[in-house]
Amino acid sequence: MGNSKGGPVYRGLGRIPDRVLLLFAGVVYLFLYAPIMVLIFFSFNSTKNTQVWTGFSTQWYGELIRDGSVLNAFKLSLIVGLTATAIATIIGTLTALALSRHTFRGKTFTDSAIYAATVMPEIVVGVSLLVFFVAATVDLGIVTIIIAHVAFCISFVTIVVRARLSGMDESLEEAAQDLGASPVQTFLRVTLPLILPGVMAGALLAFTLSFDDFVITFFVSGVGSSTLPLKIYSMIKFGVSPVINALSTVVMVSTMVLILGGGRILAGRGENA
Repeated sequence: MGNSKGGPVYRGLGRIPDRVLLLFAGVVYLFLYAPIMVLIFFSFNSTKNTQVWTGFSTQWYGELIRDGSVLNAFKLSLIVGLTATAIATIIGTLTALALSRHTFRGKTFTDSAIYAATVMPEIVVGVSLLVFFVAATVDLGIVTIIIAHVAFCISFVTIVVRARLSGMDESLEEAAQDLGASPVQTFLRVTLPLILPGVMAGALLAFTLSFDDFVITFFVSGVGSSTLPLKIYSMIKFGVSPVINALSTVVMVSTMVLILGGGRILAGRGENA
């Protein structure tokens, strides 16, 4: 009862002036985004000094484009991200359907394992996969990175798609089957279009996690298989430079554009659903 709408918690918050709440929110956002804005700001600095502004220049972005190793790392991250996303989305969607529509032995354990994987520290996942690959005598490289990313992203896709399935009217599937549709036809023509926003949201989340992942990739990557986060790490060991700022800016802006663009697409599909 203490947390009800008229409880003491809400009455206490109601006494706090709006300006104080806005100020608190502003301080939190400033703490989160000020370092990012400083990084972006100094990526346009005309000299290598990352602490004193000397003038506006885009030369570091030019150097970034001319650096073949950075472009190769970007291409590898893109290949790994797209491949891992496609596989994780298919497996995650099927897993969500199995957990939502069927009862089978071990369902409770599978359900718990799915949620446990989302809160497990990445370093534990990375070390575990490294031990597995070494024991299986698998050469570390792009294949092991993709396998690791798929294993990491499946749980997130499953949870997102399952949330979409929980709000779906199952009577639509039953009506389709009553009209003579096979299970496959029912899934392709009824279920999939209705859960497509959830599938796309899960895929978007999986790609973002895969593209930006460092910890797991660090353990399962081999020689010549450096993704973009690993490339940034190798560059920053020699000191922070405007090139690193420029590269980090490109990664952040690309991720934000992807998230915002995907959000608009999902919002549009949600309205049409």
